[in-house]
Amino acid sequence: MQFLKRIKNCIFRVRPHRIAIMKDFLIINEIFFSIQGESSYAGRPCAFVRLTYCNLRCNYCDTEYAFDEGQKMSLEEIVEKVEDYPTDLVEITGGEPLLQAAVFPLIERFLDDGKTVLIETGGSVDILPVDRRAVLIYDIKCPESGMVKKNRWENLPHLKPQDEIKFVVASHQDYEWARAKIDELGLIKKHTVLFSPVWDRLDPRELAEWVLKDGLSVRLQVQLHKILWGAKARGV
Repeated sequence: MQFLKRIKNCIFRVRPHRIAIMKDFLIINEIFFSIQGESSYAGRPCAFVRLTYCNLRCNYCDTEYAFDEGQKMSLEEIVEKVEDYPTDLVEITGGEPLLQAAVFPLIERFLDDGKTVLIETGGSVDILPVDRRAVLIYDIKCPESGMVKKNRWENLPHLKPQDEIKFVVASHQDYEWARAKIDELGLIKKHTVLFSPVWDRLDPRELAEWVLKDGLSVRLQVQLHKILWGAKARGV
């Protein structure tokens, strides 16, 4: 029975093209309360709303379970669940959260309720529909992700000063590519820029040494939640 229930709620029963037009419901992978592990908000208690499905397949992805696991929830159900947590900081993530149409009214609802809303997006989807009061944690894919061709460069002029740009770095080649993009696009002058080493592929100390050697004014982040609870833990 539990297996049948899971299959009924699975994303493949909804189909990605239908997700994009659902207005009052979202397919949710998990909702949980934890310590924010990334961005300049790292270390703060945060409510996380993880949406199901992603249009990218980064080769270092640590949330593949969000590709196809999820259940249908109304906006009211989601808001009520988040209200149970003692925090005014909410992150909406995925998967790729901006693929589901109903995410935009959900963002507005949280903002209208006085919450600070972080949106973690993979950088391949139009960001214009996102309420400008939200903070985007905007991922620019480096070459070793395998998804560099999916970067939507036309989004960059629409980023706001409070939005943060993240580069997930897997190697020195990725680092040099990211450094060149920062210079080419003048990103450090406009935004907080985050450099994150791929877990178990690039030693954070090595990345730190490159940043120090080049005097880059970026923020090194090390996925605090994985240090606290381990790389395989879910719901943290």
